[in-house]
Amino acid sequence: MSDSTVATTTEAAPGPVTFREALGYWLRLGCISFGGPAGQIALMHEELVERRRWISERRFLHALSFCMVLPGPEAQQLATYIGWLMHRSWGGVVAGGLFVLPSLFLLVGLSWIYMAFGSVPVVAGLFYGIKPAVTAIVVSAACRIGSRALKNGWLWAVAVAAFVAIFALNLPFPLIVLAAGVVGHFGGRYAPGRFAVGGAHGDTAKAFGAALIDDDTPTPPHALFSWTRFAKVLVVCLGLWLVGIAGLTLACGWDAVLTQMAWFFTKAALLTFGGAYAVLPYVYQGAVDHHHWLTAPQMIDGLALGETTPGPLIMVVAFVGFVGGWTKAIFGADSLFLSGAVAATVVTFFTFLPSFCFILLGGPFIESTHGNLKFTAPLTGITAAVVGVIVNLAVFFAYHVLWPEGLSGRFEWLSAVIGVAAGIALFRYQAGVIRVVLAAGLVGVAASFIRPWLA
Repeated sequence: MSDSTVATTTEAAPGPVTFREALGYWLRLGCISFGGPAGQIALMHEELVERRRWISERRFLHALSFCMVLPGPEAQQLATYIGWLMHRSWGGVVAGGLFVLPSLFLLVGLSWIYMAFGSVPVVAGLFYGIKPAVTAIVVSAACRIGSRALKNGWLWAVAVAAFVAIFALNLPFPLIVLAAGVVGHFGGRYAPGRFAVGGAHGDTAKAFGAALIDDDTPTPPHALFSWTRFAKVLVVCLGLWLVGIAGLTLACGWDAVLTQMAWFFTKAALLTFGGAYAVLPYVYQGAVDHHHWLTAPQMIDGLALGETTPGPLIMVVAFVGFVGGWTKAIFGADSLFLSGAVAATVVTFFTFLPSFCFILLGGPFIESTHGNLKFTAPLTGITAAVVGVIVNLAVFFAYHVLWPEGLSGRFEWLSAVIGVAAGIALFRYQAGVIRVVLAAGLVGVAASFIRPWLA
């Protein structure tokens, strides 16, 4: 960053930001928020803290700390939090909503292309190359999270136990999360040094000039905690969820695809501790094994699309919903696109509704206390378990990519080469995810033209 982009501490705080001005920024952020949560948070920090100075770094990091202990996509929740802090509840709804909507529209379009034209050789070749790259990306995620989370033998033991539980014992993901949280709770009591959260967000003393919401800016009246407001927000949040579930049940029936998607992804939304990679095994267990909304290879393809579109990675659930709605033809064989688009929208609504509720319910408490959060030990245990779960996901992907017909079938040597090359690009050269995925896709397309000549 150049010196010209950093404000000096002598500059006065910027003037009030209108709702319309904020809306324009949130829409732009939703369209360019590539790079996963780390990249998205970096984008917000550069724009909101350093350049526009809408919020100070300490207040920004205080909000981020709260979002990181919640289930759900922390970058989207952070946008919701800042939008709410600046412009009340509607500001939060708009900021969080615009973080998701561009990705939803894009994924609906890409999912339609995938389902309608996926058997075309060029498209099939594209996904052939992307799948091993996605496997390498998941391995990279496991290593990245593990390097931060597994600081001692106790946490390594939790990670290994989680891997064995889901890989060998096929235990449900919610049970693993609960057990890891319990281990973290008691570990924090009896071995606090082993379960303390390490690492910081950086030098919080670094100043970029006076901010509109500065370190010593009083908490806005709408952000002060009160039990009356808490009760009102809780009623609205639960009301929206109940109306949605009840409406789908009355219109379609409890066992209908849309109703079961709403119920399943509500549960998934409450289990996304540690990011999207952590909940994907649970989504796989339910969407592929139990409900049969899509196949294992389609799940891998969906993750590839999620990696190359803006917005939270958990938006892969929109792809799951679209494919499930299309496959089950919930509105008939003549309305497959409508079936997929409605299912994707339903899934997205029920996946992200809890995130809005958590911020609007807990934000006033966090703003009013400005104290340190006390959830660190259970969170540390859960994060360690997440590493083991992600390793299981990598094994699952590698198996289906390298042995698509099972261990007794052929070995896909070209997929192995693409996967190794993608891993080298990610680990050795720190290449961006989008660049790696696109390059792998191009190799797959080239292979689709060459293979017929080699047959």
